[in-house]
Amino acid sequence: MELKRVNQDFYVAGQITADDVAKIADQGIKTLICNRPDGEGADQPNVIEIEEAAQRYDLNLIYQPVTSGKITDQQVTEFKQLYQNAQKPVLAYCRSGMRAISLWALAEVAPQDAALLVEAGNKLGFNLKGLVPRILKRDHELATIPCYSVVIVGAGAAGISVASSLLCREPHLDIVIIDPADTHYYQPGWTMVGGGIFKPQVTARSMASVIPSKVKWMKAAVAGFDPEHNQVILEGCQPIQYKALVVCPGLKLNWHGIEGLVETLGKNGVTSNYRYDLAPYTWELVQQLNGGKAIFTQPPMPIKCAGAPQKAMYLSADYWLKQGKLKDISIHFYNTGGVLFGVKEYVPALMQYVEKYGSELHFNHQLVKVDGPAKKAWFKVVSDENAELVETDFDMLHVVPPQQAPDFIRASTLTDDAGWVSVNPQTLQHTQHTNIFALGDVMNAPNAKTAAAARAQAPIVAVNVIMQLKGEKNLCEYNGYGSCPLTVERGKIVLAEFGYGGKLLPSFPKWVIDGQKPSRLAWLLKEQILPPIYWQGMLKGREWMVKPERG
Repeated sequence: MELKRVNQDFYVAGQITADDVAKIADQGIKTLICNRPDGEGADQPNVIEIEEAAQRYDLNLIYQPVTSGKITDQQVTEFKQLYQNAQKPVLAYCRSGMRAISLWALAEVAPQDAALLVEAGNKLGFNLKGLVPRILKRDHELATIPCYSVVIVGAGAAGISVASSLLCREPHLDIVIIDPADTHYYQPGWTMVGGGIFKPQVTARSMASVIPSKVKWMKAAVAGFDPEHNQVILEGCQPIQYKALVVCPGLKLNWHGIEGLVETLGKNGVTSNYRYDLAPYTWELVQQLNGGKAIFTQPPMPIKCAGAPQKAMYLSADYWLKQGKLKDISIHFYNTGGVLFGVKEYVPALMQYVEKYGSELHFNHQLVKVDGPAKKAWFKVVSDENAELVETDFDMLHVVPPQQAPDFIRASTLTDDAGWVSVNPQTLQHTQHTNIFALGDVMNAPNAKTAAAARAQAPIVAVNVIMQLKGEKNLCEYNGYGSCPLTVERGKIVLAEFGYGGKLLPSFPKWVIDGQKPSRLAWLLKEQILPPIYWQGMLKGREWMVKPERG
């Protein structure tokens, strides 16, 4: 017998016996609730036996039998009343404990705590994701639910692009896009802000100005999904019905994943180009640093734009070199991974700049702790479980935080074991629900998480959504295309373009741009051409250099 503590008042367990009651009483339990019907298992003790043992130890026993997998609303209401009136602490049990904890969760957990419930359940060995839709919809009637042909979750680069691509093909399609943000950001521009090339204001526009006029914008946050009933549940528990669902809310930057980081971001020489308000501070630090140690970090994969951590290093080093400061600055790149870049063909060109700037590479080192006022950082050596933390000082620290799917995604049933939305990597269709698609940073296809990838994915998803709505099965396929313009110096870029398996997928012939060499034309593309392509092309459904092809 194993008692699992949910909170100070409630414990769950699998089937107990009369012999277990003494140990249960020793734990301070006052009430037992049996949620397993008598006779369910051949070797199952009768509830009367356990009740007799409970009486000897002054424990109350409540018998509320529930059939496995068939918890009704009435049973939840009954459990709620029984639990509230019971002397605490309470131990509820069934065959495995799953029915018991499910009843408690459905009765006691508030909708806003649904994600926390899933996390707590995982720690106790219970998968409670299936309860989330029921908790979130507890107070709403089916008759009040609005319905749309296509619901898009997320109004970032992927969401707006796929909405525009859908309308280009079906102008009268009723589409709703759900996102609580007031501002839309051109995130690929933040590296340029941190390098002093762009002003931050050019990377931001109001959300209302970029959402297509024929799309309904629902300014709200999503709390969960009920794919069995084709519903998205908003915060406040309002369900939204869909015929097809597109999931693209991006990912979550886990700043709290590094001890001490949140307290020192934006001061003490600690910065990051991964936030709109911090990228200008990067440029400020670069200009102010005259000597000392500059550290640039990269967390475990996957992350958005895997080249961005080293882009910050190259642009900073180039400035220091041209200002005559580089000889007095020690540059260090700490990468949790074991290679400089994941596609080997681009590494030689990058290594030339690593050597040019005298940067020291530290592979298999993960930033785990920062002390800003003391100017110290600690790294875990991921290749050696027994190694002690590596401590180092710094004068400037550019941090890229660990990244994960948003909490409401990880708490849903749409994900793989790592918490990313599970899709077919070619069609971007969900692996279990044929009317759900995902694109952008949130899904688990093994492509680079970049805006260029979303640009390639959006038309494919748009075509496939329409095909699915029409009942057709010949879907278009995505080849994993992604692009990472590596800003190796101000005025030159190594333009990495590749697909699944690291296959090179250049957009231009080598005589125009050789992606394996630094190029001034690639810099022109990044600085002057890609921003208007993003605002006036990609977000408007103009699918330049993208042609969806059926499998």
